[in-house]
Amino acid sequence: MTSLSDFSPRSIQFYVTASYPCSYLPDREARSQVVTPNELVDDNVYSQLIQAGFRRSGLYVYRPHCDHCQACVPVRVRVDEFVPNRSQRRTMRRNQNLQATLRERIFEAEHYALYRRYQASRHAGGGMDLDNEDQYRQFLLLSGVKTMMIEFREGENLRMVSMIDGVENGLSSVYTFYDPDLPQNSLGTYNILWQVQLCRKLGLPYLYLGYWIAKSRKMAYKINFQPLECLVGESWQIFNQDEQA
Repeated sequence: MTSLSDFSPRSIQFYVTASYPCSYLPDREARSQVVTPNELVDDNVYSQLIQAGFRRSGLYVYRPHCDHCQACVPVRVRVDEFVPNRSQRRTMRRNQNLQATLRERIFEAEHYALYRRYQASRHAGGGMDLDNEDQYRQFLLLSGVKTMMIEFREGENLRMVSMIDGVENGLSSVYTFYDPDLPQNSLGTYNILWQVQLCRKLGLPYLYLGYWIAKSRKMAYKINFQPLECLVGESWQIFNQDEQA
């Protein structure tokens, strides 16, 4: 298990941000521990950092470092042991006509239009619904590590775009946006199931899902993908919801 003491103070360093409003829990203040300089975060370094609970947003690599809250729990799916439940199997069948294509990580107006529709529908008022083209590029298209952009189409219709990082022992689900007018298709669930299958094809044991937050509707869904491991201190352990809530 990687700890921060494994990194040389003459190379990778860490700083803690000032407090800012929490994006997931109302009336709470958040802080982040940030890696600097970001140009030194290559595939090898990021593979170590993600095992220590860090995540990536554009070139920004961080993990929660809040003063009075530990609600953000890093989680990852045990790929070899995962068995989809009945609802998830229905979701796979419902979306079996989607065709996934690896695309070059460049700006495309069609992708950006879908992103704006998704944000306006699913996250209105959260700030990201106002992202301009430059903010979109910085958030999703900039990366210092191995990142895949996967496009999902049904015929000619763009349905979903997913950004996925490759790390030493798995894949990391960075961000996904999809057609908000198809709630019955459960595209977000389908995307995670698809990524689990991709991990299996690549022989990778884990799919990192970022942070589980029990009291956040946006983040609590991750518990549906069992078995999960969660990071407790410096060790990954089998997820127990009662202990984490």
